[in-house]
Amino acid sequence: MKRLILFRHGKAERGAPGGDFDRRLTERGRLDAALMGRVLKDEDFRPDLVLVSAAARTQDTWAAVAPSFPEAEVQVRRDLYLASDIVIWTLAETLGQSRDTVLVVGHNPGLQDLSLALLRQGGAGATEMSRAGAKFSTASVAAFTFDAAGRPAYDGLFHASDHGGGAGE
Repeated sequence: MKRLILFRHGKAERGAPGGDFDRRLTERGRLDAALMGRVLKDEDFRPDLVLVSAAARTQDTWAAVAPSFPEAEVQVRRDLYLASDIVIWTLAETLGQSRDTVLVVGHNPGLQDLSLALLRQGGAGATEMSRAGAKFSTASVAAFTFDAAGRPAYDGLFHASDHGGGAGE
């Protein structure tokens, strides 16, 4: 894997009859997710493997993003639901071994924790650490590249609100 993209689901409804797992995206969540798909495409961040949590809100997020990446292989994974940073990293590393770019659509705090861990490993500066630690709101994306030795390097942090979207929590 040469690049890892961590994508937090879009804004979800507060509750669902079936509980947290069944919460769907709000209209704003769908719009922000689609926007961030276009931002990633414009940045030429094109995943060849997408790992999506099985929760309704992450699947809705991918459905909004998918038109930007119709060629990507998609795997819906129950083990990504509220996964820790270690689980997310292990899945991405294992399943992405022969891939150039892996996109994970998942949840906080696991995505933000993994972002911070990769920033620390890559020797990121105080500005990047502060920005990633301050917020990883809905429809946020963190991207990392990896050198031949597997060392991470910060490749960007994108918030929907920075691109005209409404996410902010």
